[in-house]
Amino acid sequence: MEKGSVDICFVHGALAGARARNLDVDSILRSAGILPELLRVREARVSVAQYGALWRKVAVALDDEFFGQDSRRMKVGSFALMCQSVVHASHLSVGLGRILRFFGILLDDFRIELERDGASARLVIHERHGQAPRIFAHETLLIMLHGLMCWLVGRRIVITLAEFAYPEPAYSREYRVMYSTNLRFGQSRTAMTFDVSKLELPVTQNEKTLRRFLRAAPTNFIVKYKNAEGLAARVRRQLKRTPADAWPDFGDMAALFLLTPSTLRRRLEQEGQSYRYIKDQLRRDLALDWLVHSRKSVLEIALELGFADPSAFHRAFRNWTGSPPGEYRRRAGGDEV
Repeated sequence: MEKGSVDICFVHGALAGARARNLDVDSILRSAGILPELLRVREARVSVAQYGALWRKVAVALDDEFFGQDSRRMKVGSFALMCQSVVHASHLSVGLGRILRFFGILLDDFRIELERDGASARLVIHERHGQAPRIFAHETLLIMLHGLMCWLVGRRIVITLAEFAYPEPAYSREYRVMYSTNLRFGQSRTAMTFDVSKLELPVTQNEKTLRRFLRAAPTNFIVKYKNAEGLAARVRRQLKRTPADAWPDFGDMAALFLLTPSTLRRRLEQEGQSYRYIKDQLRRDLALDWLVHSRKSVLEIALELGFADPSAFHRAFRNWTGSPPGEYRRRAGGDEV
């Protein structure tokens, strides 16, 4: 759970191709460590590790790493071959050019272009046959592209604007984590915009790091690329080693890393994070996991998460999921207490 969790709507999207072929969806879910009952809970979430496992299981079941979203299968092994073709690029612009050519060969229904406009660059997704946008395909392409870009240069590239060629979905708040806080829906195209200077960043990867990347993919970039050695990841690991009811305040956390509070705040902001956000996401994911996979009472969970007042936990949980914790547990098929 170090890298967060994924809304159940994306699980439904990943399974659509398997359902269309009448495959045993429940078996695929269980093999990925996901309870099939969660599909009936609108507010449910799964860990990024579980969702990454689901991607792999569905891809193997369909022999399609694009999950049946295109007229042509993106056969298993295509993604690894694409990564091998770009790892020796000198700069991101060269690597991106190879990625876009590769997708142009692999897919029939989608075309991706790189545009430059003054200080900005953008990757634009076009559907070739004038069909209604296939939302999960657009989401998946953006995740793949952004994940590859960030990995190639060894840092998170901030998406300054994300545009989508479809109306705003009910789960659009997830997009603020996945893509950008600056979102526009109902546009003429799907595109993500970033600083054009990032195209000149050198590619920092090699054959050795490629093997590690592929072993961890797609879990390592599904939600948002995070440098495992970055400060936000180190803060997250420190919190996970400490009971939630004993988490240090901001000043004490800064001291643990031999930093001033202002330096810690600035460096977390540079990674698109904040201490409060990291703590909130960890509390949410721990609560969801314990409600489904443990026999801890709601009161015990509230206290272990550092909520002095159980009613504060109920309010936080409603804010996270839209439902009370007890109802979430019942609907998700968690252990009754």
